[in-house]
This record gives sequence, C-alpha cells and structure tokens, in this order.
Amino acid sequence: MRIIEGLEAAKSLLLERSPVELAGDARSETVRQILQNVRAGGDRALLDYSEKIDGVRLNRLEVPQQEVVASRDKVSKELLDALEFAAERIRSFHETQKRNLGLEFFEGGLGFVVRSLERVGIYVPGGKASYPSTVLMTAIPASVAGVGEVIMTTPPAPDGSLPAPTLAAASVAKVDRIFKLGGAQAIAAMAYGTESVPKVDKICGPGNIFVTLAKKQVFGTVAIDGLYGPTETVILADDSANPVFCAADLIAQAEHDEMASAVLITASTGLADAVREEIERQLAGMEREPIVRRALESNGALVVVAGIDEVVELVNLYAPEHLCLMLRNARSYIDRIRHAGGIFVGAPEALGDYTAGPSHVMPTGGTARFSSPLSVLDFLKLSLLVELDDGALQELGPASAAIARAEGLQGHALSVERRLEEMEKEERGE
Repeated sequence: MRIIEGLEAAKSLLLERSPVELAGDARSETVRQILQNVRAGGDRALLDYSEKIDGVRLNRLEVPQQEVVASRDKVSKELLDALEFAAERIRSFHETQKRNLGLEFFEGGLGFVVRSLERVGIYVPGGKASYPSTVLMTAIPASVAGVGEVIMTTPPAPDGSLPAPTLAAASVAKVDRIFKLGGAQAIAAMAYGTESVPKVDKICGPGNIFVTLAKKQVFGTVAIDGLYGPTETVILADDSANPVFCAADLIAQAEHDEMASAVLITASTGLADAVREEIERQLAGMEREPIVRRALESNGALVVVAGIDEVVELVNLYAPEHLCLMLRNARSYIDRIRHAGGIFVGAPEALGDYTAGPSHVMPTGGTARFSSPLSVLDFLKLSLLVELDDGALQELGPASAAIARAEGLQGHALSVERRLEEMEKEERGE
C-alpha cells in the first residue's frame, strides 16, 4: 500500500476522486433505452430483461408471501437472532430521531405540517451475493417514518431464487411486497409502474452503475435518496492509534470490491509504516485477499502530512462517506469536521454497517459536502400551512400588490386589492 507524503501531494491524490460519472457514455444510452422499454412494455419488458440480463426466465415477478415467511426457517438461528437484534436497534434509533425532529409547528398563522410518503421502493443489490443489512437499513427508517407501503426489488439468481438471508431480513423489516428485479429495469418498474409493480413516490438504496444511472434519469418522475458510487473510508489517526485496528478497518473497507477506497491520514510516519506492515500480516490467507489488494493498490493510501491541522483540512476536502477518528481526545475534533457522511469515534465502522442503529446508506464521492445519510427525513415531506386573518391581509396586502404589479402580474395584485376593497366597504357599512 502506497505512502503519500505532504499536503499538496495528498490533495492531488484525494481530489482525483469525483462523484460517479453519470453521463456521456454508452451505458447512459443503454439505461435510457431500458427505461423507455419498461415504461412502454410493462411486465413483458421486465420478463424479457430478466432473461436477457440476469439469465433467468421468470413466470412471475412478485415473491409469494409464504416464500418470505418460509425463508426464516432457511437461515441459521444465529443469523435470524442477529437480524432481529439489528432491526431493533435500527428501529429504536430512528424512532428517537422522529420524536426529536420538531418539524411541525404553527405560529402567527404560519407553519408546516408533516406527512409521510405513501409508497417507497427500496433497491437491494444481489445476484452474486446477499445484503440483508441493506434491507434493514432502508426499509426500517421508511416504516418508522410512517410510509404506507414499502416495496423491494432485488435481482434473482440464475435459478430464479432470492437469497434466504435477504428474504429473512425483509420479513424482519416487514417489507410489504418483494419483486425479483435487478438493474435499471427494476428502477424503471418502480418509477413508472407496471401491471405487477406499483409506482412509488421515492426510490432508495445503493446499486451498481446501471442502477445509479437509472435513478438519475427517473429523478423528477419520482424522488431518489441519492446517487451512490464506490464505498469509502478515511481513518484520521495520530501516534496513539493502534496499527492493528487501523489495518483491520482499512481491510474491512477494501474487501467490498476493487473500487472501494480506504485511506489513512496521519501526521505520524511511524504509524503509517506500522499500518502498512500490519496490513500485509493480516491479509495473509484472507478469503477476499485479491479484492482487498486491488482496492488498496488502486484506491487506497497511507497519507502523512505535517500536523493535525493539515489532517483535518484533507478530511474536509475529501468529504468521505465514513470517517473514523482514532486520536487522543477524539471528540474534541468533531466540531472541526465539516463534511463526512458518518463519523465514528473509536468504534469500528463495521458496527455502523450492521448493528449500531443509524442507516449505513451514506453519501459517497464527495457528496457528503451537501448530502446526508438515509434517515427518517428521507421519507417525510412538509406542507406549508398559511392561515391569516383580515388583520394580516391589511398588513401584508399593499406590499404584496405592489410587488405583484412590479412583476407585471396584475391578476395577483387584484386578487389582494379586491379583498381589501371589500373589507373597506364592510367597515363603511356598505
């Protein structure tokens, strides 16, 4: 794993990364065509794409409820208990968040009312692997927010099956309906609706480049939670950090896939050297060693800069999805961190992936500068409430009419002025 020394060299390396490229190549056109075909062809187009892309010929798209229930008996008791445990913590965290939002108010004739979305779709990656944690981390915040119906799409295996852990997690999270659909065609089905798949109000969850492109292209027809690229972690550490833990956390992030980014930033050359040696020691014999090595060689780095101020500057420039603080008095640095999806103080980021409570769906590619992790807020919307009496009309009306006339909107002005005129008549007893 390479060591990068100096602030400017580190900036050049880290700022090469950008949000996932979403336009200008053949994949965008492919996705556009899939969206059009599903919108026009409905279920038939979905079944055709399942056979063409996923290599599976399906008789039906929706998973029967009895199959979902039966999946609980197909996973180990240990896993089912773990899923229930994680679900309870995720639910508790988001219930606490909802209680403390304080969004709804009414004062002086003005305010907001809060309403949950009616139907939400969650996309869960699959095919070669199962991600039951993603089911919990997307469906439970939606449920806590009060969403009326949560539907889920996930790609089937070549034999048409879905992983039992994924279905078991859906059962634990009380997902309402599940469809065997992956890729851009799944996003199209949820965005436009078909004979079998209902149209949703918002699509949430991570996926591959085709899923991300599809989410971007349907935005406006439906809402989306964000556009997610490869996962990333930055460890901010000083010479008090344990190199064994630093190495383990970098490896944990890099094992996601070859495009994952795992970076340590420190002012300690000794720590960087120790972490590099420890990575080699821990990698020996790991199942996913080739994937980890490719990720660390391509997208990883041990960055050494002059002092803690430069360390913090780099973090805020990079705006990582995950930031792990392994420092003396780590909490004292939180106020200095402006941009990060999630901040982990001492605890391994892997706890956040599974059981800590907040959703692990977080902004990537620098979008933490303006985006937030998935939460209850993603499934709520505000409606403005305006209830003003005649006194307010007299106070606000003349200025409103003047601005309207300045904008050339006579009808706007008259809608106010006619009410004011009527009030004057009533006051005169006419």
